[in-house]
Amino acid sequence: MPKLKTHSGSKKRFRLTASGKVKCGAAGKRHGMRKRSQKMKREARQGLILFKADGENIVKHFLRQH
Repeated sequence: MPKLKTHSGSKKRFRLTASGKVKCGAAGKRHGMRKRSQKMKREARQGLILFKADGENIVKHFLRQH
């Protein structure tokens, strides 16, 4: 059976941390920033760590290295 390719869209949207957690960018930052609170804009710069179950799903289905 041939090797499976890594999902190209997931490569661009998610990163793995050294401890194996999945990191992604925060949603809601593309436009309309004037109405967002300063706290929301500041916290959205850092990106997010996904919940454990969601992260495992991403790694299992999209970021696998074959």
